[in-house]
Amino acid sequence: MPLLDNMGRGEHGREVKTTIDLSDNLFVRARQLAHKEHKTLRALVEEGLTLALDEYERRSSPKIKPVVFGGQGLSDEFRQASWPRLREVIYPRRGG
Repeated sequence: MPLLDNMGRGEHGREVKTTIDLSDNLFVRARQLAHKEHKTLRALVEEGLTLALDEYERRSSPKIKPVVFGGQGLSDEFRQASWPRLREVIYPRRGG
């Protein structure tokens, strides 16, 4: 049985009526929270689905591989320097 059963037109930007199968426990908890927060169940479902999709997209974003240069790292002058000191040297006209 599909989780979502599209009952509407589905045209971009239009509302779509959808059937969602939920466990009794999840439905009761969602309905109670919606009541407590003065929201509709629809608003709560949209909020939760948006959060879930955003998290999925965040996790599935390509990881940026760090750029590593061969060498010995920082020179002796900066090896023990604090980040504010490094910023001051890197961005001298910006007030560090």
